[in-house]
Formats: sequence, C-alpha cells, structure tokens
Amino acid sequence: QVQLVESGGGLVQAGGSLRLSCAASGRTFSSYAMGWFRQAPGKEREFVVAISWSGISTDYADSVKGRFTISRDNANNTMYLQMNSLKPEDTAVYYCAAAGRGYTGSHPGDYDYWGQGTQVTVSS
Repeated sequence: QVQLVESGGGLVQAGGSLRLSCAASGRTFSSYAMGWFRQAPGKEREFVVAISWSGISTDYADSVKGRFTISRDNANNTMYLQMNSLKPEDTAVYYCAAAGRGYTGSHPGDYDYWGQGTQVTVSS
C-alpha cells in the first residue's frame, strides 16, 4: 500500500516556474515507477511524465518536453516535478501516481495508487 500526497501547486504567471512534490508513505516506494498526470476542467486526465523505479528511465509528454523535469529521491520517498516556462494551457489539477510494476507507463490504468491532486493555475 502506498499513500501519495502532492504539494507545491499555486498561481503563477505565464513564463514562471513551480516545483511540485509528491510525498509517499510506505517502505516500498523505491520499487514503484512514478508518474504525473494532469486534468483540466472538462477534459480527460492526461499523461505528463513518468520515471522508473531507479530514476534512470523517464518518459515525457511532447507538450512538456524541454520545460518540465521529473526526479525522485528514493531515500526520502519523494518525487518532484520542476515546471519551467509555464503556459496557460498547463493549468490543471496535477496528480502523482505510483505503478507497482516498476517501469513507466503513460496510461492512467498503468498506475495503482493516486494522490488527491494539487491545483496549478497559470495566468496569461
């Protein structure tokens, strides 16, 4: 069982930066692949980025490549999402997720556990 808690969301102007954190409970965090998804009002949940259990492999959605960076600290059971050059279209609730299989996936069904989400709003 893994419990996930996101933090770091907020309101930022276009071009600005935010750093999201996802704190995980449980001693098996290091064996899980982790991912970030987002959901804007009226839209489906979409994949943003994922990282393998080791942190060696990452997978980014085309819309965030070059702007967002995922990382993880297995010693402290935490995952991060550094978001730079934010755009109004990045506005959404951001969710972190954990996949017991250990390798990355881009579909919500690939993940076993979800956080409650944190709101990111980018003003123009």
